[in-house]
Amino acid sequence: MRNPKIGLLPLYVELYDLTTPEVRPDIDAAHAYASECLRRRNMEVVDAPVCRLAREFESAIAQFEAADVDAIVTLHLAYSPSLESEKALAKVKLPLIILDTTPSYTYDQNTDPAQLMLNHGIHGVQDMCNLLIRNGQVFRVCAGHLEHSDVLERVFATAKGAMVARELKRARVGLVGDPFAGMGDFQLPYKELERDLGICMIPYDFKKGAERIAAVTQEEIDEEYAADLKRFEIAPNLMREVYDRTAKTSLAIRKWAKEEKLSAYTINFLETAGPNPGLPVMPFTECCTAMVNGLGYAGEGDVLTAGLVGALLTAFPETTFTEMFCPDWEHGTVFLSHMGEFNYAIADGKPLLQEKPFPYTDAENPTAAYQTMKGSRAVLLNLAPFGEGRYTLTLAPGEMLKIQGENRMADAVNGWFKPDVPLERFLEQYSQNGATHHSALIYGDVLEQLLFLGNILNCKQVVIR
Repeated sequence: MRNPKIGLLPLYVELYDLTTPEVRPDIDAAHAYASECLRRRNMEVVDAPVCRLAREFESAIAQFEAADVDAIVTLHLAYSPSLESEKALAKVKLPLIILDTTPSYTYDQNTDPAQLMLNHGIHGVQDMCNLLIRNGQVFRVCAGHLEHSDVLERVFATAKGAMVARELKRARVGLVGDPFAGMGDFQLPYKELERDLGICMIPYDFKKGAERIAAVTQEEIDEEYAADLKRFEIAPNLMREVYDRTAKTSLAIRKWAKEEKLSAYTINFLETAGPNPGLPVMPFTECCTAMVNGLGYAGEGDVLTAGLVGALLTAFPETTFTEMFCPDWEHGTVFLSHMGEFNYAIADGKPLLQEKPFPYTDAENPTAAYQTMKGSRAVLLNLAPFGEGRYTLTLAPGEMLKIQGENRMADAVNGWFKPDVPLERFLEQYSQNGATHHSALIYGDVLEQLLFLGNILNCKQVVIR
């Protein structure tokens, strides 16, 4: 996980430097204070000099692009005529966050008239935003006083959404095998995913995979086992032979992801048929461990959702790939599960590592580690493709339930999500908008931090609440 990196763009007008230069020290102090406030809210700030003229704005934007920021935060230190910044802002590809603030909390009949020079930036915001809309730019306005409002929280939340979008647009997603035959909702030509979202698909070479597996040493397996003794409860009947063959494949997959500099990967479990020397067993535990370590994952060859999970993990470490399986109409919840993959960071206690029966192919049984997902506020998020550059981002806030007492689903990935709307309405709206059966679940009260994501990705956005 990392914090958002922003470029702070301070706007001013040359006229004031020419006619009232004595104001400039206070203007610079306001600029420095805003920058410090943003840093204190866990944002990495790249500062640009105060910009007044077109060439200065062009230089600042070039500075931000070279620094690889996630978003640009504008700060009007006074009025700034919009045509000076228009050309630079019209062509910028970075998301824009408009910090609409002034130094003084109170501005009433008792205010010293000299304070006007420090507190009239809001009409510069209005001038600039009009032109941003004319030029088709994506932006979000966050208004409020730096000390007496939650404006810094809103800037931070918006910047995190921008960060996720930026990570998705440079995702490198490994694909092991072909997508599950007949499973059509998440599939789209890979050239379209790269053109529309920037996701680059990296195919798995089974021959090289077999070589990596053969090269894994017993010493490496034993080191992994020692680490797993701390991470998991180990089932008493788990044989080392079963553990070792899964660990051997898992470690080879880990090396592949590192060599290819992947941000995520997806595996079709049916590729273990054969057995396939490049994937002799399904590495369920490695898929889970990958998410713990910030690498995205999705099942069945779903490149899109894997890339999305990887991007989300850079900002939200308690994110997991998931599917909705069964509705509980009586209690208004839906059962979340998958064959053996979830992020151990959201487990309600140590997962139990055990042998998993695998009747789907003629491959040998792997290991899997199970534990109930912990209770918390959460957001279920889905990115659905429709072709021709059309995507829909569906977000549903709700509650992951804390399970008390006996849980007969404990020998599987398991958790119950209660949406903030009645289950019937939730399921209606979810499918009415074409959301796929593969989703991401993000823990925490994070809806506000995700609301800018759809705008940046140029997606239709639906919030079920």
